[in-house]
Amino acid sequence: MSREVIIETRNLSKVYVDFWGRPKVQALKALDLQVYKGEIFGVLGPNGSGKTTTIKLLLGLLFPSEGDALIFNEPTTNVAKNERIGYLPEESYLYKFLNAEETLHFYGKLFKISRAERTKRVGRLIDMVGLNQAKHRQLREYSKGMQRRIGLAQALINNPELILLDEPTSGLDPIGTAEIKELIRDLKNQGKTVVLSGHLLADMQDICDRIAILHRGELKELGKVSDLLTVQDVTQIKTRDLSPAAIEEIKGVIQRHGAQLLAVDHPTTTLEELFLRIVRESDLHPGRRRVGDKPIDGTPAKPVAPTPDEFAGTPGKP
Repeated sequence: MSREVIIETRNLSKVYVDFWGRPKVQALKALDLQVYKGEIFGVLGPNGSGKTTTIKLLLGLLFPSEGDALIFNEPTTNVAKNERIGYLPEESYLYKFLNAEETLHFYGKLFKISRAERTKRVGRLIDMVGLNQAKHRQLREYSKGMQRRIGLAQALINNPELILLDEPTSGLDPIGTAEIKELIRDLKNQGKTVVLSGHLLADMQDICDRIAILHRGELKELGKVSDLLTVQDVTQIKTRDLSPAAIEEIKGVIQRHGAQLLAVDHPTTTLEELFLRIVRESDLHPGRRRVGDKPIDGTPAKPVAPTPDEFAGTPGKP
């Protein structure tokens, strides 16, 4: 993964005001983060945490109350950047009387893509999102899952460098979800940068390189998924052909018994457990937030270690 910064926010804040200009809701508080080229970055949070506000600020659809947001090292108010961005909103606003091919041709024209090039891209994208059998049907006949698929194809029609996806797997069945996740991995392999926003924690855990967890407009956690989910204060040892007499032995005894040492590492929690812990701690300590890569009080958060009963339970479960 390149360390080239594609998205950067500095003290980014947004306060919604009422008709009289009086502060009503602080949707985002002093957000500092960086997204690097070629990574899949997840933005997680419960409803009202500031996820959608963050994306709209990045797209230039909203203006910040304070702070700065940069994309491709340019202010988000620079509309020229939009030619290099693909965006799938939480609700796709598409023309229901058009079919899939007509929809993609329409958006391709907005980017002034030639007809020959549009035709190639439209065919490739429809095949990519699995809508070949329904490409001549009007979108009014599409299920929500099918609408998400054509919405994703529309977000890719301009071959963007940066792709912002809000709930990309919403409405999809398990097979469709797996296909979209594989597609997102393929986009990363092509060198594209993908930012996901959503609530489906298992999906985020599967495909994201790094995640940011927001709660009540504040950044509560930021880092690599593997690092955040590792339980640092618990060590597990995996062996093969270990006799019952050696189960309680230490590493040296394992070797003396002729067992094969497969791994010595730290078990991991799940993204769901991490997410719920951060939200609960946020409710208990509303003033604690992150600034960049460190908590504001300087103390790193630890994932919740499994209980002894959980650790001795189902194989493979932390």
